[in-house]
Amino acid sequence: MDYDVNWRNNYKEMVSTAKRAVKQIRSGQRVFIGTGCGEPTELVSAMTKRAGELADVEIIQLFTKGSAPYAQQKFANSFRINAFFIGQKVRDAIRKGVGSYTPVLLSNVPNLFNSGQIPIDVALIQVTRPNAAGKVSLGVSVDIVRSAIDNASLIVAQVNPNMPWTGSDSVIDIHDLDILVPVDVPLLEHILPEPHEVSRKIGKNVAALVPDGATLQMGMGRLQEYGRIPYAVVEFLKNKKNLGIHTEMITDNIIELIESGAVTGSRKSRDRGKIVTSLCMGTKKLYDYIDDNPLFCFRPTEYVNDSIVISEQTKMIAINMAQEVDLTGQVSSDSIEGILYSGIGGLVDFNRGAARSKQGKTIICIPSTNPEGTKSNILSGLKSGAGVVITRGTVHYIATEYGVAYLYGKSIQERAIALISIAHPAFREQLFNEAVQAHYIHPELAGFEDKFIVSADDSMRTSMLLNDGTQINFRSILPTDEPLMRELVYTLSKETVYYRFMNHQANFTHRQIQDFVYIDHRKDVAIVGVVPEAHGEDIVAVGRYYLDTETNRAEIAFVVHDKWQNKSLGSFLFKFLADIAKRNGITGFTAEVLRENQRMQTIFNHSGHKVTTCLEEGVYSYVIDF
Repeated sequence: MDYDVNWRNNYKEMVSTAKRAVKQIRSGQRVFIGTGCGEPTELVSAMTKRAGELADVEIIQLFTKGSAPYAQQKFANSFRINAFFIGQKVRDAIRKGVGSYTPVLLSNVPNLFNSGQIPIDVALIQVTRPNAAGKVSLGVSVDIVRSAIDNASLIVAQVNPNMPWTGSDSVIDIHDLDILVPVDVPLLEHILPEPHEVSRKIGKNVAALVPDGATLQMGMGRLQEYGRIPYAVVEFLKNKKNLGIHTEMITDNIIELIESGAVTGSRKSRDRGKIVTSLCMGTKKLYDYIDDNPLFCFRPTEYVNDSIVISEQTKMIAINMAQEVDLTGQVSSDSIEGILYSGIGGLVDFNRGAARSKQGKTIICIPSTNPEGTKSNILSGLKSGAGVVITRGTVHYIATEYGVAYLYGKSIQERAIALISIAHPAFREQLFNEAVQAHYIHPELAGFEDKFIVSADDSMRTSMLLNDGTQINFRSILPTDEPLMRELVYTLSKETVYYRFMNHQANFTHRQIQDFVYIDHRKDVAIVGVVPEAHGEDIVAVGRYYLDTETNRAEIAFVVHDKWQNKSLGSFLFKFLADIAKRNGITGFTAEVLRENQRMQTIFNHSGHKVTTCLEEGVYSYVIDF
């Protein structure tokens, strides 16, 4: 970037010190402060030092990364906070009544400024040095800063050579500013902590839902010790292909995705080849990376968070967080147990947009419990005072460390069963009983609660990658798989049904379908192979063993959907079930196989274990010793 080295002289009539500049602030005014790591810290410090001179100054902000000195109780008569998102630095002040939280969709904040509903008297922002053409860049923070500038009566800009130059809507004319305050201080930095192990498990589950060529948004909310869970997904996306980014905030881990080759933006339907964002919070490494980098396109909130713009991306995947979810699918994200904690942010904007996107998905991440493991975050009913941010009518995917539940278009009973299945095992029985009492689950299922205690061990999950790049995920069968199992058995060919059930059965009763999915996990294991789809998942393979406690052998049986046969799913499923059985101390398998079923015989005969067979009346009896 060709910066103007003589800018101080060329615009000397606009140049001031921080102390003189904030003298323009008067009591009773509204003062907007730049967002996140773009906060003009020297101006904020100088303004706070005027606390004794000022009264009733309303601080307007999205959220702050700085120390927020104005939020101290001793300055309550001078400054009051009005935040659109409750950050860590002002959370205590808002709880104590020193400030307020304005719940609003992030996409609608600019309209509050433009309409004059929230007029801005003074905007304190931070920019780059001007270039030779007299332009400056808003750098790491465009978001709602752009609209604040357009509507503020007085704009005071902290001019910092450490601010990276970002293009597109980040660039403004220097004469659109009123006062320039030269500083040379490091930008605020946001260092990503090592992801919590629970967050990593959730990230792995979510990544399985992300197809090649998808465009991603990862929300900026965080949850206590678990951190910003959506960013834990990044670790598991590096082998994806041609991902795009359209998100309100980027952090250092965007570099990993770009350098791994996963992010190219080549399949984006809009802003192809560009990483579109409005806010950057990271370290100097990231600031140097985005500096004058044409790959990045910084746009204001009214564009990035516009649900129509979002919906125009094919395969738009929105990944956000929740604090609580109830069994009907209501999502609370801005409060914990009725106490305000964060904000709505872009959750609703991206939920709406991704839901309308062709092949799009909207995913809500939530740990199954609080960090201590004493309370379930999946509840039969939201706590008193909890704010519903996503309604039960618009929720799609919910992901915990125990799996993913797809709720959209499902009945209350189906939702309740799905969510109980991904809740922490310690709370599943309680949730099941509460769901029956609330009439969410039909009374005829009472007594099935033990079927929900599915193994939480990661050893019950694995995946295989086919030659065409399709990933098949294998996991324990769940009660929520009942409709998927029904669909599977009725789409099998007559030959496949005959080989699996040893009869020409054409119809399956409701009870038979239930028996497939409601299993006794103390003795039996049932594994399904699934492929992610926009509507949730499709089951393409099922494997199961039934333990005979007297012989310590288990009878094994499995079936692969016709169109997925001859892709080694059967061999993979057998090996996976054998590994599980050996870990459980089982001696071996038994099986009954029709003489015509040569594919199954091949799997058993080439299993690598000791195999004994006996043919009687057209049926092979197998004994397989581990």
